[in-house]
Amino acid sequence: MTIDATYQYIFLSGLLVMLCVVASVLTRRIGAPVLLVFLVLGMLAGEDGLGGIKFDDFNVAFLFGNIALAIIIFDGGLGTKTQSFRVSLKPALSLATVGVIITAGITGYAAHIILGLPLLDGLLIGAIVGSTDAAAVFGLLRSAGLDLKERTSATLEIESGSNDPMAIFLTITLVQLLQLSDGSSQGWTIASELLSQMGLGLTFGFAGGHVVAQLLKRLPLPSSLYPLLALAGGICIFGVTNLLNGSGFLAIFIAGVIIGNTPLIYSNEIHRFHDGIAWLSQIGMFLMLGLLITPSHMIPIIIPAIAIAFVLIFIARPVAIVMSLLPFHFPWREQVFIGWCGLRGAVPIILALFPSLAGLEHTQTYFDLVFFVVLISLILQGWTIAPVARCLKIELPPTSDEPNYLHLTIKHDQDKNLLIYPVVAGSSAVGSSANNLPLTDQCQMVGVIRQGKLISDQEPQTFLPEDQVMILATSPAKTALGRIFAPATLSSSLKSNSFFGEFVLLPSAHMADIAQQYGFEIDPDSAEMTVERYLISQFHGKPVVGDQVQLGLVKIIVRETEGERIVSVGLKLST
Repeated sequence: MTIDATYQYIFLSGLLVMLCVVASVLTRRIGAPVLLVFLVLGMLAGEDGLGGIKFDDFNVAFLFGNIALAIIIFDGGLGTKTQSFRVSLKPALSLATVGVIITAGITGYAAHIILGLPLLDGLLIGAIVGSTDAAAVFGLLRSAGLDLKERTSATLEIESGSNDPMAIFLTITLVQLLQLSDGSSQGWTIASELLSQMGLGLTFGFAGGHVVAQLLKRLPLPSSLYPLLALAGGICIFGVTNLLNGSGFLAIFIAGVIIGNTPLIYSNEIHRFHDGIAWLSQIGMFLMLGLLITPSHMIPIIIPAIAIAFVLIFIARPVAIVMSLLPFHFPWREQVFIGWCGLRGAVPIILALFPSLAGLEHTQTYFDLVFFVVLISLILQGWTIAPVARCLKIELPPTSDEPNYLHLTIKHDQDKNLLIYPVVAGSSAVGSSANNLPLTDQCQMVGVIRQGKLISDQEPQTFLPEDQVMILATSPAKTALGRIFAPATLSSSLKSNSFFGEFVLLPSAHMADIAQQYGFEIDPDSAEMTVERYLISQFHGKPVVGDQVQLGLVKIIVRETEGERIVSVGLKLST
C-alpha cells in the first residue's frame, strides 16, 4: 500500500465516522434506528456502493468485532445499577438463558424447513440470531424521549448484557458438533462447553471486576488515566476468560457492573469516556460490517431470509417471552413490548463469522442470511419501538432525568459525595431552604454560593435562582435531591394529573375506606388491607412506579417507591 493510499483510507475513515455522528441527529427526528444508518453508510462505501471499497477479510472483521462488542458490553455493565436487580434480575436471567434457547430452537427448526438444510445447520442459524441488541433499543427509547416502567426497562437492560453469552455458547457448541465425526460425544461436548463458558465467565467477571475496582480506588494516577485503566482492565478480563474457554462477554459485563457500582473519585469521567468509546465502537463495527457485505450476493436469499425473520419476530421471540416470564407474573402489555424489543444487531453478524473461521460448509449462506435478518429487524422493529410503547401505554412521564450538578467523591470516604446543585427558575428549590431538603445524618447542608460568594450565615437561607447549593450526601440521596432541584418540566412530570391521577392517597389508608368513599366494590379479603399492601399483593411483591389497578371507575396508581416500600399512591377517576 502506498503512502497516498494510506492517507486516503485515513481520510475516508474519518469522513465516514463524521457522517455517522451527523446522521444520528437526523435519525432522532425521524425515529430511525441509528445503527441502521451506520450499516447503510458502510454498504454505500463498500464494493457495490459509491465508495467501491472491497473488504472481505473475515479474520480482521472477527478481531475488530469482538473488541468492539466487548467495549459495548462493558459500557452496558458500567451503566447497570444494582438497584434494578430488585425487580428484574430473575426474569432477565430467564430471558437470557431459557428465552435464547427457545428462540434459537424455534428459529433453527424453521431455517431447517425453509432452507432444506440438515437440522444441526438450521439450529446453528437459530443460535446465531438468538440474542437481542437491547443497547440499540435503549438508544432508540432515549432519542424518542420515552421512559419505561422500571420492571420493563431493567429487564431489557440486564438481558442486554447477559443474553449474548448464551447465544455465543450455543453457536460455538453447534459449530463443534458439526465438526465432530462421532456423534457419541455430543452430550459431553454440550455439557462441558456450558460449564466452561458460564462458570469461567462468572468467576473471572466477579474476581476481575473487584481487582480492577480496587486498582481504580487505590492507584494515584492522573485523572485522565482512570478511564483508560478501567477499559484496559475490562479488555484483559475479556481476553483471559476467552483464552481459558470461558465466556468473555459475560465476564466483561459482570466486571462492568461491579466497577460501575463501586464509589470512585473519578466515576463521572469513567462513565463519560466509556459512553463515547462505546459509540465509536458501534460506529466502527457497523461500518465494517456494511463494508463486509456485498448486496448483490444477497438477492438469492431474500425470500428465505424474510420467512426466517417472520418466524423469529412473530413466533419464536413471543413464545420465548411467554415461557420465560411465566413464573414472574409480568403484565401482558409489558410482555408484548419486551417481545417486540427483540432487536437484532451486531452480535448475530459477528457470530455468523464463526462457521467461516471453523471451515464449515454453507458459510456465505450463513453470513448473508443473518445479515439480511438483522437488516429486517432493524427496519421493522427498530423503526416502530417508540410507537409500540405508546400504543401499549407502558411509558411513564419522564421522571428519570436528573438536573445538572457537579459531583465530587470524598477521597477517604468514597460512599460520600459533595454535590453542587444549581437552583433553576421554576424548580421546587426556588423559595425553599435547608429545612425543606431531605437532610439526615448521612446528608448534610454545606452552604450556598450566591454571585460567586459563599453565604456564611448559619441561619436558614432561602434559595434564589442562580444560587449554587452544596450538599454532602451518600449516593442514595441523589434521587430525592434530584426531584427538588430538577427544572419544572422534570419535577412536575411525576405529579402530572394526566397520568398519576387527580388525587394522592396515603399508602396507609385502608381499601375499605377508599371503596366506600369512591363507590367501588372490593372483595372481603382485600378490604382490610392498606393501599400499599393491596398493591404489593396485586403485583406479587414487586410493584414499580406506574403500576395500576382498575376498580370500577377508579384507577389506583403507584406514584412513588423507596426500595420495597410504596410511599405515594395516585387515584384517577375514569370518565
